[in-house]
Amino acid sequence: MKSICVYCGSSLGTRPVYVEAAQAFGRALVEAGCSLVFGGGRVGLMGTIADAVLEAGGRAVGVIPQLLLEKEVGHTGLSELHVVADMHERKKMMADLSDAFVALPGGAGTLEELFEVFTWAQLGYHAKGIGLLDIDGYYRPLVAMLEHTVNEGFMQREYLDILQIDAQPDALISKLQRYHPPRRDKWASEREAV
Repeated sequence: MKSICVYCGSSLGTRPVYVEAAQAFGRALVEAGCSLVFGGGRVGLMGTIADAVLEAGGRAVGVIPQLLLEKEVGHTGLSELHVVADMHERKKMMADLSDAFVALPGGAGTLEELFEVFTWAQLGYHAKGIGLLDIDGYYRPLVAMLEHTVNEGFMQREYLDILQIDAQPDALISKLQRYHPPRRDKWASEREAV
């Protein structure tokens, strides 16, 4: 695994633990020999993780739309900064440049990016690992909701198990390195019933 795409907030959150975890994850990426691919901003947890990677001697690659270059204050000290036309191009390039995906705490944008690659994995558009860095139980309510979708018959258990979850950066990276995608086709049972 050469590069990990990190989705996270353009804000710092309300508690120092989020900043500390982003810094720790950045250092863990470098220790694991992985480059960072991220949204290219200098602010919030995005900037925090990029700075941690760069300070540890690692490679940080940002992808930011022209419209957000000023709003998210594009990071000018990166190994590479790709300025693209829009969010669709941003997400596609980030996915193409990455071998795995990790969501740190963030808001609607982080969740939207996470769910897009999670859906793509279920549909077989990629076989890359997806992780949640569950800092202080941040993602516990989300995981409970996803468990509810399984219990109510809207998701198969093996697809929920695509998500690798851990509170420790190095442990999460190890899980992603060992990840194997589900072998079952999402609609196999429906085709067999016809």
